[in-house]
Amino acid sequence: MTLSADIKPIPLSLVDTDLAAAAAGFGDAFARTGFAVVSDHGIDQGLIDRANAATKAFFALPEDVKRAYVVPGGGGQRGLTPFGIEAAKGHAKADLKEFWHVGRELPAGHPYADVMPPNLWPAEVPEFRPSVWALFDALDQAGAKMLRAIAVHLGLAPDFFVDPVRDGNSILRLLHYPPVPPETAGAIRAGAHEDINVITLLLGAEEAGLQLLGKDGQWRFIDAPPGSLVCNVGDMLQRLTGHRLPSTTHRVVNPAPERMGVPRYSTPFFLHFRPDYLIEALPGGPQEELAITANDYLMERLRDIKLL
Repeated sequence: MTLSADIKPIPLSLVDTDLAAAAAGFGDAFARTGFAVVSDHGIDQGLIDRANAATKAFFALPEDVKRAYVVPGGGGQRGLTPFGIEAAKGHAKADLKEFWHVGRELPAGHPYADVMPPNLWPAEVPEFRPSVWALFDALDQAGAKMLRAIAVHLGLAPDFFVDPVRDGNSILRLLHYPPVPPETAGAIRAGAHEDINVITLLLGAEEAGLQLLGKDGQWRFIDAPPGSLVCNVGDMLQRLTGHRLPSTTHRVVNPAPERMGVPRYSTPFFLHFRPDYLIEALPGGPQEELAITANDYLMERLRDIKLL
């Protein structure tokens, strides 16, 4: 028997038309499950299609060409992380995936340049840079709108998160899960994990496989209608809210036997605080964890997942 999470799509446009209703709807979904399904997000489908086509073109390149874009010692923060490198925290086997990371573009001399390196762009796919960068910007704007609803749900001013995420160390991940070979016993596409960041906005979740771990201990599939976003709470926001909003364990399971030979692509946008933002529990919540800067927390977690 397969179980589905009880998450009804909520239009992101509601943030503009009825912020209180948006805060109530998204707040309820996040508090119950750590996840929300987002419709009417305003990101142009043509842009999504162009970015997806460029992504597929890159991952179809020969392995030696792709590996020229690996940054040694870079913790996978820019360029390519090859297949079989990242492992979920506490897992011995690596995930069955490869991915490309794009980060925020900073002007010369920016104070965060020492921790937010410049992007790489594959010369072999001319459409890659314009389409993928435009998608980063569109998801960044959608994330800012989502944070307005979350702030109101928490009883904060709607613009509370504007400063904490200004020039935030956000990452757009272009994910490729190749066909699953028969010799990968015990490994899955993405092992059970929680996200490090503030919130994640995911495109491509309509392809089956994404599951969350419910409070009842049951794994449940997340049903996302075509064209929707899936948004989930990350560990940084959980820490900030004193666990009022949970960072829920999730995974991507291997496909049914008849789909084993089909690749899977998805595009999570990991929205981060600015590197020097001090993460400490909001007033009135439990002060269970010591304050830590967003960058120190990120480095700690990148070591956990074997990227550093």
